[in-house]
Amino acid sequence: LTLTHTHTHTHTRARFDRTQEHTYTHKLSLSRKEMQPLRRRRSHIPDKPNYSLNLWSIMKNCIGKELSKIPMPVNFNEPLSMLQRLTEDLEYHELLDKAARCESSLEQLCLVAAFSVSSYSTTIHRTAKPFNPLLGETYELDRLEDFGYRSLCEQVSHHPPAASHHVISQRGWTLWQEITIASKFRGKYLSIMPLGAIHLQFHSSGNHYVWRKVTSTVHNIIVGKLWIDQSGDIEIVNHRTKETCQLKFSPYSYFSREVPRKVTGVVSDSGGQAHYILSGTWDDKIESSKIVQSSKGGSGSEGKQKTVYQTLSPKLLWKKYPLPDNAENMYFFSALALTLNEPEDGVGLTDSRLRPDQRLMEAGRWDEANSEKQRLEEKQRAVRRRREAEATDGFQPQWFHKRTNAITGETNFVYKGGYWEAKDSQDWSMCTEIF
Repeated sequence: LTLTHTHTHTHTRARFDRTQEHTYTHKLSLSRKEMQPLRRRRSHIPDKPNYSLNLWSIMKNCIGKELSKIPMPVNFNEPLSMLQRLTEDLEYHELLDKAARCESSLEQLCLVAAFSVSSYSTTIHRTAKPFNPLLGETYELDRLEDFGYRSLCEQVSHHPPAASHHVISQRGWTLWQEITIASKFRGKYLSIMPLGAIHLQFHSSGNHYVWRKVTSTVHNIIVGKLWIDQSGDIEIVNHRTKETCQLKFSPYSYFSREVPRKVTGVVSDSGGQAHYILSGTWDDKIESSKIVQSSKGGSGSEGKQKTVYQTLSPKLLWKKYPLPDNAENMYFFSALALTLNEPEDGVGLTDSRLRPDQRLMEAGRWDEANSEKQRLEEKQRAVRRRREAEATDGFQPQWFHKRTNAITGETNFVYKGGYWEAKDSQDWSMCTEIF
């Protein structure tokens, strides 16, 4: 994409745009003040102990294998489960609150795109592996009073590992996804491919967006410092209006002069005409620029003809929050991540917060955590053997059931209801004892 800014706006306009980022940050801090949570949540966890264990000593036996089948000590984990990591997608939920208030569906799509990119911002330094949830493990994040939403995840399959997630917001949107994590160790690097569609529906307009996640790659498994990259394309489709956003995550290249972790995108109407250009990086910010004119330019790489867009000055859609103090000693957790495993009253008996090996690991008691992890995994295997011996229908999730989606044609586990009612009445008699 070649971008040229039109010079139709005056100097005052340009000066205004330069202060836009500052204004946005100021507004954000104001809206953050208005959104002050009702209860004080924790802002730190015990520092990560300094245990040395060679990753390669374990990984060398795993080349080409599906990683979820390899028992890994907690030394390579972070004290959160995959369900909690999935819930972290909601860190910038206010983008969806804002999108729900949009008059224009194209502007709404820009915000949805920014939201889809924001879920990667937390991964930049997070090279540790989340705990693989036990079958039937759940995780709730009840932020109804603070931010208007309630989120629930459940591990619905163990091989392959799959989690279903459902979020409903009083601020006008519902999000749901079932994500299966496929991971392959390729020698020098590890590929993590989240499979499955993410659905987002806005209540007032009925706009229904669907997109999928890109591939994450963990580099330097054998030697050097681990680092993470995101690469691939995301297509976000509004199935009501047929408007689309094409996002491209450029893979890191040592030889490229491009800014690393770059994301570019085009938002188009149902006829394929481009209206907005999106640009930024997945670890910092995303901006949108309204297109005022487009023309065919000279031929670009691979002999394709370039489209040259003339745009207005960029407008900031999303900016990453700075990491908390001492984050480097707390697994590089964001402010939200630090609160996710905080003990909470009244949660379901299968909630990740109650998982003992993860709790011990968070407390820095890694040796105990490792033996507890082995106990839990053996307990889970025993349950599976018993289920197979009884030749029952197999595992049925407690809060999600299989339904075929009319839009994608895929059959997935979707929320069937009942969890929040059980929480209100504190009746968890239907929960199985998994810990």
